[in-house]
Amino acid sequence: QVQLVESGGGSVQAGGSLRLSCAASGRTSSAKAMAWFRRAPGKEREFVAGITWSGSSTRYADSVKGRFTISRDNAQNTMYLQMNSLKPEDTAVYYCAATRGNVVSLDQQGFDYWGQGTQVTVSS
Repeated sequence: QVQLVESGGGSVQAGGSLRLSCAASGRTSSAKAMAWFRRAPGKEREFVAGITWSGSSTRYADSVKGRFTISRDNAQNTMYLQMNSLKPEDTAVYYCAATRGNVVSLDQQGFDYWGQGTQVTVSS
Protein backbone atom coordinates (compact mmCIF):
# COMPACT_ATOMS: atom_id res chain seq x y z
CA GLN A 1 0.00 0.00 0.00
CA VAL A 2 1.00 3.59 -0.59
CA GLN A 3 -0.05 6.46 1.65
CA LEU A 4 -0.24 9.96 0.20
CA VAL A 5 -0.40 13.17 2.23
CA GLU A 6 -0.91 16.58 0.65
CA SER A 7 0.19 19.87 2.14
CA GLY A 8 0.67 23.48 1.11
CA GLY A 9 -2.92 24.51 0.50
CA GLY A 10 -4.31 27.78 1.77
CA SER A 11 -5.93 31.06 0.84
CA VAL A 12 -4.41 33.48 -1.63
CA GLN A 13 -5.50 36.44 -3.71
CA ALA A 14 -5.88 36.22 -7.45
CA GLY A 15 -2.53 36.46 -9.18
CA GLY A 16 -0.74 34.85 -6.25
CA SER A 17 1.15 31.58 -5.99
CA LEU A 18 1.10 28.42 -3.92
CA ARG A 19 3.15 25.23 -3.95
CA LEU A 20 1.48 21.99 -3.07
CA SER A 21 3.41 18.95 -1.88
CA CYS A 22 2.44 15.29 -1.84
CA ALA A 23 4.50 13.02 0.39
CA ALA A 24 4.36 9.29 -0.30
CA SER A 25 5.08 6.60 2.26
CA GLY A 26 4.71 2.86 2.54
CA ARG A 27 5.40 0.85 -0.60
CA THR A 28 6.61 3.85 -2.56
CA SER A 29 8.03 1.66 -5.34
CA SER A 30 4.38 1.15 -6.32
CA ALA A 31 3.88 4.88 -6.90
CA LYS A 32 4.97 5.13 -10.52
CA ALA A 33 3.02 7.81 -12.39
CA MET A 34 1.53 10.46 -10.12
CA ALA A 35 -0.93 13.25 -10.65
CA TRP A 36 -2.92 16.08 -9.16
CA PHE A 37 -6.69 16.25 -9.45
CA ARG A 38 -9.07 18.84 -8.05
CA ARG A 39 -12.72 19.10 -7.13
CA ALA A 40 -14.35 22.52 -7.15
CA PRO A 41 -17.60 23.12 -5.24
CA GLY A 42 -20.50 21.51 -7.08
CA LYS A 43 -18.28 19.97 -9.76
CA GLU A 44 -16.77 16.60 -10.58
CA ARG A 45 -13.18 15.84 -9.70
CA GLU A 46 -10.95 16.73 -12.66
CA PHE A 47 -7.41 16.09 -13.82
CA VAL A 48 -4.94 18.93 -13.29
CA ALA A 49 -1.45 17.61 -14.03
CA GLY A 50 0.46 14.33 -14.11
CA ILE A 51 4.04 13.09 -14.24
CA THR A 52 5.76 9.80 -14.96
CA TRP A 53 8.18 8.18 -12.54
CA SER A 54 11.30 9.67 -14.13
CA GLY A 55 9.69 13.05 -14.66
CA SER A 56 10.47 12.89 -18.36
CA SER A 57 6.81 13.10 -19.34
CA THR A 58 4.21 15.49 -17.97
CA ARG A 59 0.62 16.33 -18.89
CA TYR A 60 -1.51 19.33 -18.00
CA ALA A 61 -5.13 20.30 -18.24
CA ASP A 62 -5.63 23.11 -20.73
CA SER A 63 -6.96 25.32 -17.95
CA VAL A 64 -3.64 25.31 -16.09
CA LYS A 65 -1.06 25.13 -18.89
CA GLY A 66 1.53 27.84 -18.57
CA ARG A 67 0.55 28.59 -14.96
CA PHE A 68 1.11 25.31 -13.08
CA THR A 69 4.22 23.14 -13.03
CA ILE A 70 4.35 19.57 -11.76
CA SER A 71 7.58 17.99 -10.54
CA ARG A 72 8.79 15.22 -8.27
CA ASP A 73 11.78 14.26 -6.15
CA ASN A 74 11.94 10.49 -5.96
CA ALA A 75 14.73 10.57 -3.38
CA GLN A 76 12.33 12.41 -1.08
CA ASN A 77 9.25 10.48 -2.26
CA THR A 78 7.55 13.80 -2.85
CA MET A 79 5.63 15.36 -5.72
CA TYR A 80 4.99 19.06 -6.13
CA LEU A 81 2.60 21.39 -7.90
CA GLN A 82 3.79 24.95 -8.33
CA MET A 83 0.75 27.12 -9.00
CA ASN A 84 1.29 30.64 -10.30
CA SER A 85 -1.09 33.33 -11.53
CA LEU A 86 -3.89 31.76 -9.55
CA LYS A 87 -7.47 32.56 -10.47
CA PRO A 88 -10.68 32.31 -8.44
CA GLU A 89 -11.72 29.39 -10.66
CA ASP A 90 -8.72 27.44 -9.32
CA THR A 91 -10.49 27.25 -5.96
CA ALA A 92 -10.91 23.57 -5.14
CA VAL A 93 -9.78 20.70 -3.01
CA TYR A 94 -6.60 19.36 -4.60
CA TYR A 95 -5.88 15.64 -4.45
CA CYS A 96 -2.68 13.72 -5.00
CA ALA A 97 -2.93 10.38 -6.79
CA ALA A 98 -0.54 7.59 -7.75
CA THR A 99 -0.69 4.50 -9.90
CA ARG A 100 1.27 1.28 -10.08
CA GLY A 101 1.60 1.77 -13.82
CA ASN A 102 3.87 4.39 -15.35
CA VAL A 103 1.26 6.02 -17.55
CA VAL A 104 -0.42 9.31 -16.73
CA SER A 105 -4.14 8.84 -17.19
CA LEU A 106 -6.52 11.79 -17.40
CA ASP A 107 -9.17 9.59 -15.78
CA GLN A 108 -9.25 9.20 -12.03
CA GLN A 109 -10.09 5.52 -12.58
CA GLY A 110 -6.51 5.09 -13.73
CA PHE A 111 -5.10 5.73 -10.26
CA ASP A 112 -4.74 3.29 -7.40
CA TYR A 113 -3.89 5.50 -4.43
CA TRP A 114 -5.30 8.82 -3.24
CA GLY A 115 -4.56 11.42 -0.62
CA GLN A 116 -7.17 13.15 1.53
CA GLY A 117 -6.88 16.48 -0.26
CA THR A 118 -5.84 20.01 0.58
CA GLN A 119 -8.00 23.11 0.16
CA VAL A 120 -6.93 25.93 -2.13
CA THR A 121 -9.00 29.11 -2.05
CA VAL A 122 -8.33 32.00 -4.44
CA SER A 123 -10.13 35.26 -3.79
CA SER A 124 -10.71 37.99 -6.35
